Amino acid sequence: MVGLQYLKTLLVKRIMDSLKDKVVIVTGAARGLGREYAIKMAAEGAAVVAGDIRSCDETVATINANGGVATHVELDVTSTASCDKAAKVATDLYGNIDVLVNNAALYGGLKGGRFDAIEVEEWELCMAVNVTGIWNCCKTVVSSMREAGGGSIINISSLAAVYGMPYSLHYAVSKAAVIGMTKSLARELGRDWIRVNSIAPSAVMTEGTEEFFGPKLEKAAEVIASGQSLQRNLETGDLSGTVVFLASDASKFVTGQTLMVDGGTVML
Repeated sequence: MVGLQYLKTLLVKRIMDSLKDKVVIVTGAARGLGREYAIKMAAEGAAVVAGDIRSCDETVATINANGGVATHVELDVTSTASCDKAAKVATDLYGNIDVLVNNAALYGGLKGGRFDAIEVEEWELCMAVNVTGIWNCCKTVVSSMREAGGGSIINISSLAAVYGMPYSLHYAVSKAAVIGMTKSLARELGRDWIRVNSIAPSAVMTEGTEEFFGPKLEKAAEVIASGQSLQRNLETGDLSGTVVFLASDASKFVTGQTLMVDGGTVML
């Protein structure tokens, strides 16, 4: 009995330490999915740099209260200088960068509407955050990953990129660009043992989703769930395991892939 308990303890410890000694930057970590990713990855042993244009104090406080290691940095992904600063914080504090989770995105603040009625300013801002922002963050971490002998970049795309999304063309296009960027970077950075993958979830019940759908949220949630094989709406915790897998050595030969976490809406 003692031997069995010992094995169970070792197994739990191994699971909980899957990211031990890894340094992770999570963008958009102040709330919603980014906050969940940061907390989960810290619980798995990673040192986390939580970045956002909003305050990440609550995210970092939660991690530290649970015995994890984390710091926060003000991060505007549309600014190369801001991205460089975040990378410098990570390397100055923890020595290197092993994982980048490109989660920051413009979603809840989008107005949406017919494709020919979307304002040019909103289109350009969507692309600046959701596409150029990922490019900026990737550029700033690659040198550290090369020096470390490899790394993992995880880009958050969307079901909208694969399935299509009416009345939100700018968002769908930006997330489709993320998948194209993921594949191209995977081929370019493979020689450096830097893996690049993306995750495409359906709508997750976060603050951003509430803002996006507004008073139509309840009806939208019902419609989304009804189109899935697993008929309930995604929650933040449903995605964190996939992020941890792609960040960990368990996926060390996986690159250029887009993992659908959508309850079986799209089956590739």
